[in-house]
Amino acid sequence: MTRYALTIEFDGTPFQGLQRQKNGPSVQQSIEEAIARVTGEEAVLHSAGRTDTGVHALAMRSHVDLAKDMDPFRLSEALNAHLRPDPIAITACEVVSEDWHARFSCIGRSYVYRILNRRAPLTLAKNRVWHVAPELDAAAMHRAAQALVGRHDFTTFRSVQCQAKDPVKTLDRLDVEACDTELGREIRVHAEARSFLHHQVRSMVGCLKLVGQGSWPEARIGQALAARDRSHLGLNAPPQGLYFVAAEYPDAD
Repeated sequence: MTRYALTIEFDGTPFQGLQRQKNGPSVQQSIEEAIARVTGEEAVLHSAGRTDTGVHALAMRSHVDLAKDMDPFRLSEALNAHLRPDPIAITACEVVSEDWHARFSCIGRSYVYRILNRRAPLTLAKNRVWHVAPELDAAAMHRAAQALVGRHDFTTFRSVQCQAKDPVKTLDRLDVEACDTELGREIRVHAEARSFLHHQVRSMVGCLKLVGQGSWPEARIGQALAARDRSHLGLNAPPQGLYFVAAEYPDAD
């Protein structure tokens, strides 16, 4: 068996998430079906993270074990041909050691959340960003976000459906920046950690949006965290603005 590491870009709009689901199409299902058509094998795709319905990925890292020996470039080309017209692309493919695991070898995960902060309705950016019309104070959002950086119990920012055994996580980075784009003013929230709880990023962003619009004082972010109670969550941001950006692995891998 040969283990192939894949880097995957996808638009999450038509999918019920990355992982296989009983109630609709998933990115994993599409890729596994493409692999079966290319190799004749029923392989299982393992990925660095999971995504909810509507969440996108710029560079999800996954792996698959195949009995058929193929050149990585030819494999990626064949998979891309069979993935059409699904909005999924294999942007890189390489052979890795059998002890490399897309999920368990991963030591860091990065996300970005995009808010298009303009009055006009969405056209080109529909399903790609969270549209917020009132002007947001990005500097206040960034200051408030720093209360969440570090090792904390993130129960307040955790979905009631989260299956993680421990709500304690170490958040390495939570930065908020404003930038001017061709489509208008965009607020970007960058989050980095070894791992995240279900809905953690979206929940943090939702509360930071309340700070940005003046509904919450900056200090309330820290108070919500300290409460360790989901009822203290102000808002859960919608999925369409969230992107899985990168997975980090030890240099030896």
